Amino acid sequence: MARLRILLGDDHKLLRDGLRKILQERAEWEVVAEAGDGREAVRQALETKPDVAILDIGMPLLNGIEATRQIVRRLPEVQVLILSMHANEAYIIQAVKAGAKGYLLKDSADTELLRGIDALSAGKSFFSPEVSKVMLDDYVRHLTEKGLEDRYALLSEREREIFQLVAEGHSNKAIADLLSISAATVETHRAHILQKLDVHNTAELVLYAVRRGVVS
Repeated sequence: MARLRILLGDDHKLLRDGLRKILQERAEWEVVAEAGDGREAVRQALETKPDVAILDIGMPLLNGIEATRQIVRRLPEVQVLILSMHANEAYIIQAVKAGAKGYLLKDSADTELLRGIDALSAGKSFFSPEVSKVMLDDYVRHLTEKGLEDRYALLSEREREIFQLVAEGHSNKAIADLLSISAATVETHRAHILQKLDVHNTAELVLYAVRRGVVS
């Protein structure tokens, strides 16, 4: 079985050392590269082609969100986990739209990092519980202030199943195999889900799912 290859990008060497120590708890994982700024992270990603990239959001020369965007555009198979000190909705939205599959708070990295890597390596998304709570609280406040209804209630039972699986990062084929339906049927359900929730792409669907607490 091939080892999981990981890139660490953070401008604080002490933090990188701490993260590497946590990651070394898994014999089947390997830190193949480290970077102290965003430009170096992109360069190292292109050179080493890791399976997972863990990127600090506040790196110098090129921030983690822009580094994510460049890495995912050139290497779409790389799963990016953003590290941040802030559970800020604007940052979270930017990170997901840039292509990140997870968002982890630094103060919970010692307990959540391994779970996050497990999720991303399985093709799923991962968000710190604190991040999910912030998104949910902001979502509820937005609905209350605007006097809006939660459009999630418009989804059928099957659409809710598929909505969660899509938000977790499963492909149409994987969903079709799991639910014993055709990929074309999954695509039709996806189109209906986007329309009912008034979202326009998978990134917005993931954000909606995090806001509503459907995925973590």
